[in-house]
Amino acid sequence: MDTLREIVLGAYDRLIGLQLFDAAVDGCITKAPCSGEIAGRSPADRGKQGIKRSTIVDASGLPLGAIAAPANSHDSPLLDETLDTLEALGTLPEQMNVHLDRGYDSDATRQRLKARGLASTISEKGKSAPLQATKRWAVERTSSWHNAHKKLLCAPSAQGGSSTSGSPSPR
Repeated sequence: MDTLREIVLGAYDRLIGLQLFDAAVDGCITKAPCSGEIAGRSPADRGKQGIKRSTIVDASGLPLGAIAAPANSHDSPLLDETLDTLEALGTLPEQMNVHLDRGYDSDATRQRLKARGLASTISEKGKSAPLQATKRWAVERTSSWHNAHKKLLCAPSAQGGSSTSGSPSPR
């Protein structure tokens, strides 16, 4: 899978072009009807099983990397591991700017980004900032697209599927 990922990203970069000068990171809580080792209690869904997917995208919304954590995880501690997924891309632009929402507004986050040589644009806690006024829309749109494809929530088991139709029921 790592080799396939490198081939696909390389081809995309040659044909269309990765827009790495601006990247956006955000976490998104999703259902985990099949549970699994990583699933945890979802604060957004009455304590049902869920996962948090922390994703980094380029300026156009192309997913560059993602990690999964229990649904009740805070976004900020997942930032380092999410940024580590960029290692597969090799050398990054010198002036790469990472756009983050209010959940990342802390000195610790700014220090982590500075240590990596990354600039940041972080929405401030307590101040209203419409999504359209920021460059975070790309990650929000990508997360929304991922969540709309509910058939990806639960892979059918090797013994014949997870429901009578062979795919999970829509929720």
